[in-house]
Amino acid sequence: MSAALFVVSEEGYWGEECVEPLETLSDAGLEITVATPSGNPPEIDERSIDPEEVGEETAERVREVHESDERLNDPIPTARADAEAYDAVVFPGGHGTEWDVNQDSDARRLLRDIVEDESGGKALVVCHAVGILAFARDSHGAFLVNGRDVTGFPNEWEEGIVDENDCMPNGRKLPYWVEDEVKAAGGNWDAELEEDTSVTVDGDLVTARGPGSSHAAGETLLEKLDR
Repeated sequence: MSAALFVVSEEGYWGEECVEPLETLSDAGLEITVATPSGNPPEIDERSIDPEEVGEETAERVREVHESDERLNDPIPTARADAEAYDAVVFPGGHGTEWDVNQDSDARRLLRDIVEDESGGKALVVCHAVGILAFARDSHGAFLVNGRDVTGFPNEWEEGIVDENDCMPNGRKLPYWVEDEVKAAGGNWDAELEEDTSVTVDGDLVTARGPGSSHAAGETLLEKLDR
């Protein structure tokens, strides 16, 4: 049976960016395992289940999955995960990833190993989780994203969220802007702001811009896995 690992934030993942690929891959018959940096259940960004933010239908669906899905409620630590055991590793986004997943050495190891896997493993990285590419290095020590085509959460959208001090609505300071850091690491960035969705494929790496691209991202990953 094909299998996928989801590396999810304990600091606040964006619900739709996890649930859409999770259900898409599950419906296709993939066995799903969830990992978090410490092995504690992931925390959801409350804005991603706010009906005024995402609509009543999405809010209700995402909340139900977050609360009831056994895989999300019983994760393993990233330190215990081995990319070789999976056909795909998925990194859902959310601002919370900037504080844990993107900075986690084991999460970066999983990304490196699945992308370099010669047996055809794939990685899907969504929204703010794309920031992990600014820190992940390949087995030769070079930035994994250097020279790769990617999309992700753009500066233009971030400007509408943080204040003049780069603080989030809850007062927490954003440590970095994803677009800036990924570009600095050598990524060829294009968030395709003129398009309704943005999913970019570069070899075994699939990146997606944000919540509205989550469904397309899951479908694209399935196509890359020949499912």
